[in-house]
Amino acid sequence: MRYLPKSSADREAMLAEIGQPSIEALFESIPAEYRLTGDLRIPRQHSESEILDRFRAFGANLASGDAEELAAQPAAGQPVASFLGAGAYRHYRPAIIDSLVQRGEFLTSYTPYQPEIAQGTLQAMFEFQTMICELTGMEIANASMYDGSTGATESVLMACRVTGRQGAVVARTVHPEYREVLSTLTRHQEISITEVDYIAPGADQRDQTGRIDLAALDAAVTNETACVLLQSPNFFGVIEDVAAVAEIAHRKGALLIVSIAEAVSLGIVRAPVEADIISMEAQSFGVAVGYGGPYCGVIASKEQFLRQMPGRLVGETRDADGRRGYVLTLSTREQHIRREKATSNICTNQALVAMMVTIFLTVYGKQGLRELAEQNLAKAAYLEAALRSAGGKRLFTAPHFHEFALTTAESAEELNARLLEQRIVGGLDLARWYPELGANVTLWCATELTTRAQMDAAAALLYVPAGAGARESDVTFQQTLTGAR
Repeated sequence: MRYLPKSSADREAMLAEIGQPSIEALFESIPAEYRLTGDLRIPRQHSESEILDRFRAFGANLASGDAEELAAQPAAGQPVASFLGAGAYRHYRPAIIDSLVQRGEFLTSYTPYQPEIAQGTLQAMFEFQTMICELTGMEIANASMYDGSTGATESVLMACRVTGRQGAVVARTVHPEYREVLSTLTRHQEISITEVDYIAPGADQRDQTGRIDLAALDAAVTNETACVLLQSPNFFGVIEDVAAVAEIAHRKGALLIVSIAEAVSLGIVRAPVEADIISMEAQSFGVAVGYGGPYCGVIASKEQFLRQMPGRLVGETRDADGRRGYVLTLSTREQHIRREKATSNICTNQALVAMMVTIFLTVYGKQGLRELAEQNLAKAAYLEAALRSAGGKRLFTAPHFHEFALTTAESAEELNARLLEQRIVGGLDLARWYPELGANVTLWCATELTTRAQMDAAAALLYVPAGAGARESDVTFQQTLTGAR
């Protein structure tokens, strides 16, 4: 049975319709001694996430009925602690998201070619675009990119069309896989890509910021450069100095593109309003981490670049009777009339995933998003302190959001193998993309779903003194993992 909530105005209208002054008046026929006047003696209310945790625990207890069957399933019912981030983030997804997006009118719809029968889909896309503009400080936003990597590439192509130039300067602190996609899609388009390094660990501890090297950037940007592509927070989790980068790019006639891989950061980190184009991965807003997709890419920009925006924009209009309605205001896809003149040949209908983001942002609201970002910031601060107390060392000094690079005494491979034995997925080994950092540097992430017990457990395993004996039993250790948040 569906629960249909009623507002105070709804209740008053219903009571007026049946001629009753109040809800209490409906129950006057029941003797006063039989009416409930106080709270029921039941446990306190639980949040949605707590209820789901109780159900998971209940299911695990049911499974433990057969000891032999349970023994055949290693660590059944016990959670895996994960500290991975790097562009794919675990955040809580309100249950209402799946309940709504699985409705047939949303789940089975495709491109809203006929606005007269697709107003619901069009309005959802319009609301999505509006929320993205409010978050990013930009004037327009589309709703039709695959993910953050293709969004970043399409932003570079867009900048080349706007400026008439064929060069892009890209920070090495941009997600490595984003840079790989950019290289692939621009390889045969005569667009030159120049990468600029970050401030790496050196003799002066204060210089280990992890931010883009501004001096090198200034030298790399020329009068042939269409744009500078920056990510903030960057791949190391460090917040870049967007204003300083914007000054360099604009002084030389180039556009600034800021890629945002962790959208939750906008709840507390100032939006990069100095940018001309913002490419964002909105996966953190209610889209599950699911083997690489589907995710939710989006491009937002200043209105002056409207005609070069790839994908589709939904606009508000009025019909012949003056009623508000929604239409595809701009649609430059190859499947529409533009054909080979389309601004992009990669865009598709991401309206269902954008709907998840819209519901998430509606549920959380402005204050809720800020509180969520503050939780993530606090969790990362606690994790960093715990790992540092166990012998780890934070690599970069610039401010970060909820990710940070950590140097450890042993190699990332050895450390992660040992953590995995205790059902902990440790930090990401950065040597794969940044070999100059060495084999002992990992990227750690903590979100609101990371519990304090999990962070304490990881810290307890980080440091292994020479000649140490066997650790506590797996049972005791797993009890630590399943402790309070």
